[in-house]
Amino acid sequence: MQMIRPSEPIIIVGAGQAGVRAALALREQGYDGSLLLIGDEPQLPYERPPLSKQVLLGSREPDQCTIGGADLFMEQDIRLLTGVRVERIRREISSIALDDGATLAYSKLLLATGGRVRTVTVQGAGLAGVHYLRTIEDALQLKAQLLPGQRVVVVGGGFIGLEVAASARTLGCSVTVLEAGERLAARALPPQLSEKLLQLHRARGVDVQLQSRIEAFAGTTVVQGVALEDGRNVPCDIIVVGIGIAPNVELAVEAGLAVVNGIRVNHRLQTSDEHIYAVGDVCEFPSALTGRTMRLETWRNAEEQGKHAARTLLGHDENFSALPWFWSDQFDYSLQIAGEPHMAAHCIERPLTDDGLLIFFLNEQQQLVAACGWGRGNSIAKDIKIAEILIKARRTIAHEALADPAIGLKSLLKGTSDA
Repeated sequence: MQMIRPSEPIIIVGAGQAGVRAALALREQGYDGSLLLIGDEPQLPYERPPLSKQVLLGSREPDQCTIGGADLFMEQDIRLLTGVRVERIRREISSIALDDGATLAYSKLLLATGGRVRTVTVQGAGLAGVHYLRTIEDALQLKAQLLPGQRVVVVGGGFIGLEVAASARTLGCSVTVLEAGERLAARALPPQLSEKLLQLHRARGVDVQLQSRIEAFAGTTVVQGVALEDGRNVPCDIIVVGIGIAPNVELAVEAGLAVVNGIRVNHRLQTSDEHIYAVGDVCEFPSALTGRTMRLETWRNAEEQGKHAARTLLGHDENFSALPWFWSDQFDYSLQIAGEPHMAAHCIERPLTDDGLLIFFLNEQQQLVAACGWGRGNSIAKDIKIAEILIKARRTIAHEALADPAIGLKSLLKGTSDA
C-alpha cells in the first residue's frame, strides 16, 4: 500500500458533513500531514438535518448544529477556511485557485461540494416572501416569518417540503402543500408510506393538494398567492419551495472530470483523475449491491463516504460498501429506509402497533434487498437496524417470517455474524 508522506497537503473542498467527516477521519487514522478544509459559507461547519425541524421550531439554536467547533479544528491541526470559494482546479499542476486570488497546491484533492437548491422560474419567483431552505441563514429568515396564523404554501411534497410543513403547522401556521405528482415523496417511498404521510399531514391540519402544478406566484412586491395551471388560486403570506437540490459539479466539469448525474467515482470514491476524489451529495458512485450508479443526498451517506474517502486518500484499496439509509421526522412520527427498494421483485408488509408499518423488499432469490418503516417516535429504529444486517448477509428469508409480527426480526439473525 502506498502511503502519503506527511509533508504532502491534502485539500478538502467543501466543509459540510462529508468534508468535515473526512478531515476528522484522516486525523483519526494517523495522518499528520498538512490538511486544509475549505468552505464557502461564513459559519463554522454545521449539520443540515436540524434546519427544517429543530431550528425552525426553536428547540435548537444554530450554534448547537455545528459539527465540532473552532477548538476541535485547532486541536486536530485542521486548517479551516470559511467564506472562501474555490474558483478552479488546475489538474496539470495539482493546484486550486481561490476567489481571493490565492493558489494552493495539493497532493490529493477531495471534492465535497454538496448541492444547491433547485429554484422555480415561474412568474413572481423573485417576490418577497418566497423562501428556500438549505443554509442556516435560510432557516433563520424562514423561522422569523413562521408566526401563528400565517398562511404558508409549501411547493413540493418531498421530504424537505413535508418537514417544513410539519414544523410550520406545529408553530400554528395555516399550511398548504402543493405536489405536482400523484403521491407524496414518490421518488423515494413505496405507495404505502406515501399514503401514511398523506394521512398524517391531513390529520394534523395540513391541506395537501396532489397533482397541483404551479403556473405563477401572485403579488406585486410581496407574494400573495399561488396560481395553479388548472385555474385555482391559493392565497398565502409565505411560500417555501422544496423541490430538491442540484449537485455542485461546476468545478469538476471545468476541470474535465467525468460528470453525469454527479461527479462520477469508482468503488474507491476516486474520480477519473487518480489524485482527486469526491464524496457526499455531489458524487455519483456504484452501488455495493448492484453496481448501478447512484447519487444520494443523505446525512449517513455523507458520513460514511467521508470516512471511507479518508482511508482511500491514505492508500487503502477498499470498496465503498455502506448501504443506503435515510430517515425523516415529521410531527411525532418517523420513517426510515434502508437498502435499494428498486431491486425488489416482492414486497412484504408487517403491521405494527400504533399505526406503524414495516415493508420488506425481496429480490427474485428471496433475499432481502431493502426495508422501510413508519412509526411513532423512534419505534422502528431497532427493526430497521436488524433489517440492514439481514440485507448485508444476503440470506434467503421466508415471506411468512417477515410478515408475522409475532416473529421477532432478531430471531432471523441466526447464522449471521451479528446474531
